[in-house]
Parts: sequence; structure tokens; C-alpha cells
Amino acid sequence: MTAAPTVPAAPATTAGRPRRPPRQLRWLLRLHRPAVLGWTALVLAAGAALLWLGGPLTDASAAAWKEYNACAFSERCSYDQDAIVRYKDVHTCTTAAVLIAPFLVAAWAGGSLTGRELESGTARLAWTQGVSPARWLASRLALPAVLVAASTGLLAGLHRLAWTAGEGRIDTAKPWHDPATFYANGTVPVALALAGLGIGALAGLLLRRSLAALATAVVALGGLWAAVHTALPRLWPPVTEVSSLRDGPSGAGIAVGEGVLTADGDRLPAPCGTEMLPGCRTELADLGAVGFYRDVHPAAHHWPLHLTASGVLLVVAALLALAAFRVLRLRTAGPARKGGPA
Repeated sequence: MTAAPTVPAAPATTAGRPRRPPRQLRWLLRLHRPAVLGWTALVLAAGAALLWLGGPLTDASAAAWKEYNACAFSERCSYDQDAIVRYKDVHTCTTAAVLIAPFLVAAWAGGSLTGRELESGTARLAWTQGVSPARWLASRLALPAVLVAASTGLLAGLHRLAWTAGEGRIDTAKPWHDPATFYANGTVPVALALAGLGIGALAGLLLRRSLAALATAVVALGGLWAAVHTALPRLWPPVTEVSSLRDGPSGAGIAVGEGVLTADGDRLPAPCGTEMLPGCRTELADLGAVGFYRDVHPAAHHWPLHLTASGVLLVVAALLALAAFRVLRLRTAGPARKGGPA
């Protein structure tokens, strides 16, 4: 078992004057310049694609759909099929870019921001230049958090504007409750990216190996997102839609649950979808069903769900940051409390 690393003593001063600690902002940008440039290129490219999607592509696709619907029953129909396909492809790619961004943040935070600096000794070098471990970690969380929040917020906002521009104009546009579209159209990617930053930083401090921390951060963030996705429909009270036995369950949106209602007000699982199906009327009668119900989140719940889920993720991100500082303090100050390294 290896002993935890200690903070090396600062070098001797020159002519009785203490050496000024290096500027962490400049050092951080210089050390991670490739990642900063790559992230900037990604944000600019995705942002430009979203502006293109919400402007010329939406107009061209909407015009093509108008032409198609006008001649749907004609033997010969002339419309711009390429515009429709192009809109769909760009929407899919830009949505994926918004949703992948938090995982890129987690991978970078674990593999480079803390993991590689600890593995290569760059962090220990900073500590010998008059920078305390706490200040070192604070600089590696504060500035990236601001940049990540601003850039992912920009992409999510542009995605929302692009989707809104095509709402009701493009027949094949994704509905608001489509999972990928729903998440890309709100604040969850921003909060998820900040949680990814905390997960990556903590993984790097615990593992001190860049590749191991990178993989761990990505997998952990995927697990966190899956947990939020599972809990999200229950983070806000749904609306209950009641329909007749003939019509079956109704109500568009994010479904929470559905079944049949009895005369006594009990909720039971639905044996079938409508009494119009063969044999279904008898089964519904045996249950004493008087109608169907469906608990659903309508479009008005878009922002309440996003803000509630984002609040949960921000709390998790704050706890991860506190855990990272705690781990760093134990790793650097633990042996000193025992009288020095073995």
C-alpha cells in the first residue's frame, strides 16, 4: 500500500522576498489549450448549424411540406424532398451534439483536468510554486464551470429556438416530449454538464490515472442521467386525462401511468386498449370499469420538469465538488497529521 502524497514545501525565497504564486487562469488555459480550442470549435460549429437549422433549413423544409401536402393526391407531385431530408439530418446531428456535450466535459475533467495532472506530476509542481492544493482545485473547477455553463446554455437555447421555428410548420418535426428533443430544449444539459465536471474532477482525484478517470467519469455520468430520466416524470405532479371506454386512453405528453377507472374511483391496470376490440368489452365489464385514465405531463410542464431536474443535478454537482475538496485535503494533509510521510 503506497502512502498518500504530501504537499511539497515551497522553494526558498530570493533576497527575503516571497515568490509570487503563478496566475492560475493563465496556467490553466495554457495547460489545457488543445481542449479549450477543441471545445470552442465544437460550440461554434454546433451553434452555426443550429442557426442554419432554425432559419434557412426550416423555411425550405416548411415550403417543401406545403408543396407536398398540396399535391398529395396528384399522380405527379413536385416538391423539394432534399430540403425535408436535410432538415431531419441536421436536427438529429445538432440534437446529438447538445446531448453529448456533458459527456465530453466529464471525460475531459476526469482524463485531463485532474487525472492527468496528478498522474504526470503537474499538480505537485503547482503546489511547489506557492499554490495551495485547495486553490489549485478551485481554479480547475471555477473557470471551467463558467465556460461550460455558458456554452452548453447557448447550445440548448439555440436548439430550443430552432425547434420552435419549425413547430407546426414541418410535418415530421419531433414533438416536444420526444426524449432527445425534450432534453436538448431546456436546462438539463447545462446542469448535467456541471455534474459531469464534478464527477470527472472527483474521479481524477480518486484514481489519479487519466484513462481510468475518463472512463469512470463517463460511465458515472451516464448512470446519473439514467437515474434522472427515470425519476423525472415524478418530479412534478402530472395531469390526469379521463376518456371513455370506447375511445381508450388519451392525452399527449410524457406519460406517467394509465389504466381504467371503476365506479368507486379505484384505479386498475387496463386489460386492453378499447372496448371496441374483440373480447375487451367483457373484460372491462368484469372489472367494473367506467372509463380510462392517463396521468401525463402536457406541454405546459416542460419548464417545471426541466427546472426541477436541473435543481437536483446542481445539488449533486455541488456535493461532488465538496467531495472533491474533501478527498484532496485527505490525500495531501493526511500524512502530515501523523508526523510526516513514512
